[in-house]
Amino acid sequence: MSGSAEIRLTLPHHLRSLARIDGELRLEVAPAADGTLSLAAVLDALEARFPVLRGTLRDQASGRRRAFVRFFACQEDLSHQPATDPLPQPVAEGREVLIVLGAMAGG
Repeated sequence: MSGSAEIRLTLPHHLRSLARIDGELRLEVAPAADGTLSLAAVLDALEARFPVLRGTLRDQASGRRRAFVRFFACQEDLSHQPATDPLPQPVAEGREVLIVLGAMAGG
């Protein structure tokens, strides 16, 4: 993979509203030197394009995922995997969407 890849991404309603995004987002993401795309690279590209989202999905100081944010792709929960791990190939190729959800808590 060279250049950049177009990733399909969906965000929770409140973050779409904050960033003034309507529906599914297509985001250009630069791959790592080995050609893979990671969640960290997607979040870097998202925050660069929409600075208002900085700190909403991950802590700005530590880079760790916020407690009530989950990432899903290809029917897998990617939330607890290292953000530097490669994304599933269908996501990296733009065939599948990367889904960001706001988890719910309480009773």
